[in-house]
This record gives sequence, structure tokens and C-alpha cells, in this order.
Amino acid sequence: MKFNAEYFKQVLVDILGIDSPTGFCGVAITRIKEIVDGMGYDSYTTHKGNLVVNVNGASERKIGISAHVDTLGLIVKSVKDDGTLAFTKVGGATLPTLDGEYCKVYTRCDKVYTGTILSNSPASHVYDDADEIKRDTKNMHIRLDVLMDGKYPDDDFVKSLGIMAGDFICYDPKTQMTPEGFIKSRFLDDKAGVALVLAMLKHFKDEKITPAHNICVVFSTYEEIGHGLSHLPHDVEEFVAIDMGCIGDDLNGSEFAVSICAADSSGPYNYELTTRLINLAKDNAIEHAVDIYPYYGSDVSAARRAGHDFKGALLGPGIAASHGMERTHILACENSYKLLYLYLTT
Repeated sequence: MKFNAEYFKQVLVDILGIDSPTGFCGVAITRIKEIVDGMGYDSYTTHKGNLVVNVNGASERKIGISAHVDTLGLIVKSVKDDGTLAFTKVGGATLPTLDGEYCKVYTRCDKVYTGTILSNSPASHVYDDADEIKRDTKNMHIRLDVLMDGKYPDDDFVKSLGIMAGDFICYDPKTQMTPEGFIKSRFLDDKAGVALVLAMLKHFKDEKITPAHNICVVFSTYEEIGHGLSHLPHDVEEFVAIDMGCIGDDLNGSEFAVSICAADSSGPYNYELTTRLINLAKDNAIEHAVDIYPYYGSDVSAARRAGHDFKGALLGPGIAASHGMERTHILACENSYKLLYLYLTT
């Protein structure tokens, strides 16, 4: 059950460095497939873009786990007359945290342009509402780092660059790891979960560990908008999503513990399977928290809505400031890893 923290951090930084908002996950999935194929696992990519890895176990019974590769992002809505970009959200980004962030715009002609996400009143010396203006898609824009004959570009010039509605806008995760063990980055939801699953797969191969049952591992690509795991192999009997645990008012979770979700916006998770996870944590002295997340959904939620017949549960590291400037601690990741290991090998 040893947690290889260095490998976990290495692969986490690798995956965090690849832009992958929902609907734009191809490069990230290709990289993860390279990693799991290099370990010797059989994997395939679905038409939808999810990566599925099959792990042979000691019994014919099949269980599943998932972690989602897709993150929050923005998408171009229109090119304005002054050459700036209007945008809309992909997923539930907390827009006030994006004011002033640097970004990249990916065009469909394989060009990438840099820019800055700004409010429409970006200068305190000019606009008397610079502090108060609401940070939302109506009051924010993208300022591009491009010139037209040494001057600011107009809309026709920006369009001539190939920039158009539907182009993805990605912003920097700003990843940092502190000597105290804190991991600070956007998109720990859910690339921390992705890295945990990859570390587990590596552990199984390196130590020649055979899990208790066959495992269907899914790295999903549309979780942030609610249908990541809407397709699931019919023979999967139970499924655990590895996703972030919430921290905040009236919640027990922390940045040092594994969180077990008892219920979210889609309703209660399976009582028996959730109880099994709680007991595994208790019996093995794993620091954990059990909570209800009323504004939350997961890959398990998507699979249930699609009508699949399985037991579902959710666990993952406690992550503060979700959908903003997120932070967790290596201890939360280690506790999540230990609980996941026990679930897969018991």
C-alpha cells in the first residue's frame, strides 16, 4: 500500500501542464494512453474520447473506477469590433478568480495566440467601477497579444488570424508545490484524481499485484458538463469515482483527509458500497471525512442518470477553493490512495 509520492507529483505536474477543457481533451488523453500503454496495460479510446484501461483481477467479477481529465475553460463567443473576444464558460469556472489571468486561444487552423482575461473596466485610473464591476461573461473579455500594422487589431484582422466562435480559451494552472506539502493549482479537480489512478496502476505493475477483481478504469472527458460516464460497460457491478472532496461551511472535509461523498445533487450514493469505504478507512486508521455535497455531480451521477445498473460511490482528496485557485495537501492524496488501494485489493 506504499504511496509513491514522487511519482504521483511527477505525473500530476505532467498532466496539469496539458490544456484540456471539456471537449478539448485529445492531447491529454493521448499522453495518458502513452503512460498506461508504457506500463503494459491494454487500453482503448472510445468514440466519445474517454480512455478505458482493463486490469485483470483474481475473480471474474468486474468493478470500475474513474477520474476525469477534462477541466474548466472558456470558449470564444464572438470577435468584437475592437478586436477583443467575448467568451462563454465551459463548466463552472469562478470568473472573479480569472480577472487578469493570462490565457491561450487555440484556433481550428492549429494556431495558438496568447492573451489576457480582463474585466471591461480593467484600469483603476480610468474606470470608477473598476473594483465593483461584476466579473461575469457580460462584463469581461479577452485582450489578444496581436498587432495589425503596429496598432491594435480590429475584428476583421482578428478573424483573418483564424480566430472564430467555438475556439477554446485555456488559462494557466499556475501549479506550485510547497516544502510543507501543499499542492496549489487550478484543475486539481480532477487531475489529482487522474494522477492517483496512474500511480495505482504503476504500483500494481511494479509490485506484480493482482487486484481482487477485474477493473474497468475510465479516464473521462466530459465530466465537468455532466455526461462524462454516461456510457459504461454493462458488466460493471460497482463503480467508484475518484474525484475531489469539498471543503467549506458545514462540511467535515479537509486538505489532509480523503473525502467520501454520501450524497450530492444527484442523490445518495449506494449505501452498502459507501459504508464499505467508510469501514475500510476506519479499520485502517485512514484520516477521512464523510460529507454531502448539494452543488456537486460526478461521473457516477452521469452513469446513474443514463440508466446503468451498478452500485456507485465517490472518494477523493479534500480540495479547497474548488473551481478557483485550488489547493490540497500530499497527505490528502496519500489517504485517498490508501483507501483506493484497499478497495481494489480487498
